[in-house]
Amino acid sequence: MVNVESRPAPARPGTAGLPVVLTATLALAAGCWVLAAWLMNGMDMGVATRPGTFGFFAAAWVTMMAAMMLPGAAPAFVRHARIAGTVLAALPFAAAYLGIWALAGVVAYALDRPHGTLAAGVVVIAAAAYELTPVKRHFRRRCRQDSGSGLGYGLCCIGSTIGLMSMLVALGVMSLFWMAVVAVVACAQKLLPVRAAIDVPVTLALIGLGLLIVIQPSLVPGLMPPAM
Repeated sequence: MVNVESRPAPARPGTAGLPVVLTATLALAAGCWVLAAWLMNGMDMGVATRPGTFGFFAAAWVTMMAAMMLPGAAPAFVRHARIAGTVLAALPFAAAYLGIWALAGVVAYALDRPHGTLAAGVVVIAAAAYELTPVKRHFRRRCRQDSGSGLGYGLCCIGSTIGLMSMLVALGVMSLFWMAVVAVVACAQKLLPVRAAIDVPVTLALIGLGLLIVIQPSLVPGLMPPAM
C-alpha cells in the first residue's frame, strides 16, 4: 500500500504578494488625496471655477482621478494580478486604467465652459437620470467584473461614472467636497451589486440636489463664488 502524503496545493507564482497590490493601491490613493487638496487649494469658486492652464489642469485631474478611482479599482487590480500569476501585472493594468481617465480629462477640459447655477442644476438632474438607465447598469456590471485589460476596464468605468463626473465638473471641478461625494458614490458602485433599494434613493437624492440648485442655489454650500 502506497502512503501518499497529503500536501496543500502550491500557490500560483507571484500571488503571495497580492496584499501588497491592495496596500500599495490604497496608499497611492491616500497620497493623491493629500496632493489634490494642496493643488486645489484656493481654486474652488463653485460654478465660477476656471480650470486654469491645461498643464495645471492635467496634473490636478490625474491626481484627482487617482485619488477618487483607485480605491474602487483596487479589487480589479488584485484580480488581474491573480489571473496573471504575478503582482507585476497590476502595474501596466493600473497605468492603462489611469491613462483612460487622463484622456477623459482632456475631453473635460475641452468641453468645460463658463456656466451658471441653472446649467449646473440641469447637468445634475441629467446625471441622476442616467443612473437608472440600462446603459449605466451595463457598464456598472462590466466595471465590477472586467479585469481583462486596464484599457477595457477603464472604458467600462468611465461608462459607469460619466454622469457623476459630469456632475463634478458642473458643480466645481476643483471642489474637494464634491470630489469626495462623487468618489464615495463611484467607489460604492464599483464594489456593490446593482440594487434598487440603494440605487433609487441615491438617484432621488441627486434629482433633489439638482432641483435645489435650479430653484434655490444659495442653499447649496460652495456652489456660489465667495463674495469679494
